[in-house]
Amino acid sequence: MGERRATVYEKALLLLVAGVFVWSAIHPRDRLTWALEVMPVLVAAPIILLTWRRFPLTDLLYGLLAVHAIVLIVGGKYTYSQMPLFNWIKDAFHLARNNYDRFGHLMQGFVPAILARELLLRTSPLKRGKWMFALIVLSCLGASALYELVEWQAAVWLGGDAEAYLATQGDVWDTQKDMAMAGAGAILAQVTLARFHDRQLRPFLTECEAPK
Repeated sequence: MGERRATVYEKALLLLVAGVFVWSAIHPRDRLTWALEVMPVLVAAPIILLTWRRFPLTDLLYGLLAVHAIVLIVGGKYTYSQMPLFNWIKDAFHLARNNYDRFGHLMQGFVPAILARELLLRTSPLKRGKWMFALIVLSCLGASALYELVEWQAAVWLGGDAEAYLATQGDVWDTQKDMAMAGAGAILAQVTLARFHDRQLRPFLTECEAPK
């Protein structure tokens, strides 16, 4: 088998994310918030780049990871409570808050759910079904809770400087609502994308593992 080469699709995603990242680094609204928000991208990107030859992912998952990275990067650029498009939505629909933070936490469950599904189906003996569905939802909820703990520690360490990062916007139930959105995202991803994901997984699975 010849050495794997990056596809046009993969190169386009990489250039897109890199371009948005560079744009976001130019005069962000709050430099500390930018650094905190883009940190997951800076951690995940090298892992993806180092493993894409020996463990390539489906096009669906690569696309979702790129979208999630852009959501995080844009949140870092403007802060989650001041994202311009969602400020417009807030004003147009007379909402109480800028909901980009809620959207970000929905993605925090949506994208990791497909990532977890792909890794479990390709590297574990688990089969499709209700137990895998539940395990993925619970895993995403756990990851979201861990992220909230990180935000809590950021608030403790940084004091008032962490307010833009937390983006609670005065809601005392913000943490619980964020985790609920991640759980909803994990459910939504599996309900809407499972069949399409299965089709993309076929080349990576053995004949007995591939969905009929």
